[in-house]
Amino acid sequence: MGSEKEFLKSVENKIEGIEIHFDQDLTKFSTIKLHSVGNLVIVKNEFALQQLINEIKKSKLQYKILGWGANILLPENLPWIAIQLKFDFDKTYLDSVRDVYELPASVSLAVLTSTASKLGLKGWEVFTGIPASLGGAIFMNAGTNLGEIGSLITEVKYLDKNSEIKTHLIDDSSFSYRKNNFLKEGEVILSAKLKHFGIDENLKILIKDYLEKRNNSQPMNQNTCGCIFKNSNMGDISCRAGHYVDIIGMKGFTLGGVRVSHKHGNFLENFGGSSYSETMELMKLLQAEMKLQFGVNFEFEVEH
Repeated sequence: MGSEKEFLKSVENKIEGIEIHFDQDLTKFSTIKLHSVGNLVIVKNEFALQQLINEIKKSKLQYKILGWGANILLPENLPWIAIQLKFDFDKTYLDSVRDVYELPASVSLAVLTSTASKLGLKGWEVFTGIPASLGGAIFMNAGTNLGEIGSLITEVKYLDKNSEIKTHLIDDSSFSYRKNNFLKEGEVILSAKLKHFGIDENLKILIKDYLEKRNNSQPMNQNTCGCIFKNSNMGDISCRAGHYVDIIGMKGFTLGGVRVSHKHGNFLENFGGSSYSETMELMKLLQAEMKLQFGVNFEFEVEH
């Protein structure tokens, strides 16, 4: 952490378009709200990001991009520099119907869902209720029961491992379940182009109904990090992790300040100031128990 702070102080006045916060309380930067402290750099444009990552690599330090924290567990003391993108974006760009929208990675999916509802952009309902940035959602091919965001993406602009800006044209091999197949470790999504499938005047009703369904079936008003496990397959049988947690009777199982949700078995709720280690312990316990009972290996969906 010492050398990290020295490095950040050295670039603070050298790079325009960054804002550095030392020993920042990052608890609110993950939706499960585990206590976490680290050095945070807010980056306001692409050129500043290029310069920053170049300097980080020269100093052989580690970094990670933080989105809205819906799919990540942050350790108590970060072993890497946290970077959050806050690129300028004029929301009036979303006031009219376009064939394709070119959007910064930092734009909120909640803003895009609101646009979909207002304009009736068919297809955009797939990310309803996901508390994430566009870049984070593309990175993990986020989705709901209505579909996956990868089906809407036509092009992604990203910063490669050499800090060069590159463009990836999306094809059938670009995404798989909860995963992108084109970014390498350390590469950062800058922006993307999104299509839609025409206009549906009744889309706002679908979005409203789906939000209501999610609120009724998932602990949306609790501190969670979204789904803990990816769903799995056993031959031709689809294995939904939450259902299997329910079968083994572990809904409501509590460890310290974290518990398995009573509403949905694939969610953990931080109800009492749980720690990273405590949460990981419960996740691994659930994983081992389902493997023991059913012989199914459920992979973690949440980044840890």
